[in-house]
Amino acid sequence: MKIYAVGGAVRDELLGLAVKDRDYVVVGATPEDMTRLGYKPVGKDFPVFLHPKTREEYALARTERKTARGYKGFQVYAAPDVTLEQDLSRRDLTINAIARDPQGRIIDPYGGAEDLKRGVLRHVSPAFAEDPVRILRVARFAARFGFRAAPATLRLMRAMVDAGEADALVAERVWRELAIGLMEAAPSKMFALLRRCGALAHVLPELAAAWAGRAPYLRSQRALERAAARGCTLEVRYAVLACALAGADAPERESRRMSARLRAPADCADLALLALRHRVQIERGATLGPEAVVALLQASDAWRRPARFERLLEAAGICGDGRSRRSSSAPRLLVALRAARAVDAGALAARESEPHKIAARLRLARVAAVRSALAGR
Repeated sequence: MKIYAVGGAVRDELLGLAVKDRDYVVVGATPEDMTRLGYKPVGKDFPVFLHPKTREEYALARTERKTARGYKGFQVYAAPDVTLEQDLSRRDLTINAIARDPQGRIIDPYGGAEDLKRGVLRHVSPAFAEDPVRILRVARFAARFGFRAAPATLRLMRAMVDAGEADALVAERVWRELAIGLMEAAPSKMFALLRRCGALAHVLPELAAAWAGRAPYLRSQRALERAAARGCTLEVRYAVLACALAGADAPERESRRMSARLRAPADCADLALLALRHRVQIERGATLGPEAVVALLQASDAWRRPARFERLLEAAGICGDGRSRRSSSAPRLLVALRAARAVDAGALAARESEPHKIAARLRLARVAAVRSALAGR
């Protein structure tokens, strides 16, 4: 039995990056061997085990054979006669098909180390085409490292899209990969690659339509770069992405469709919708009167969700001129929010003898508080 470190840990070590998780391949062993040594089986689709002390993952060397369309249509063969090179050959990219033995020696049968130096994302073998998730993974690695796809790999990705493989991707997997890619250092590169290979029109048709023109595409890409440079949260980055839909005939409808297609979390979907709905109003916040400011705060539910309102200001600022972290009107709107929230709604309601007038009186009190606060700035 031989054990090798593989995949991302070896890749990141060669890049001089911090390693978060380590994975291992075990050659020449059976599931019974692993269990006898104290490893705990956890794999459902193929034999994966947890180390009894470190809890790191150890997978038996395996090969895979395509049996059906999609990313689940595989038959796995894991046995002692599977070699390390065979196991590495089933991996997606050469940079992920590098191993290291216990003595620290690098085993790199597919040239991954050289591709790391050159900044190239290259598929290991034609078997790449058997798993459509790999299209998304290549795009995600482009966002993480800023690497370019090898011409042959890009052609293969296009062929996969043309063959309908991208249509087999399920929403959960698409969202998972896109969410990770959005949080990388260069998320714009992920979407650029998905657009180049044709996959964007299948996984995010709303966005593909919005980016049909060069100017909207470049404007959106620059906004994504600003969001990444400023370390924004996933909700803000997704809202910035959704702002690309502003030029559609019905942008809010398109945003809802995109979020539903991806099954995006509610906090991401809600902020995206609010950004599309109120972005222009927020950009004009420096000139809004107290009544309009209170109406904006009311419409965005800022009373109950002040932290979300701050994220909304951040997204609006990035989608606008991009000169500041938040909209240039953000300080004024935050002063107004603090003043309006300071109004004691409970006390006002207790003093009102006609319940049907409470909402109107509360609005007037908030407008008065905002007017006073803005006058004193």
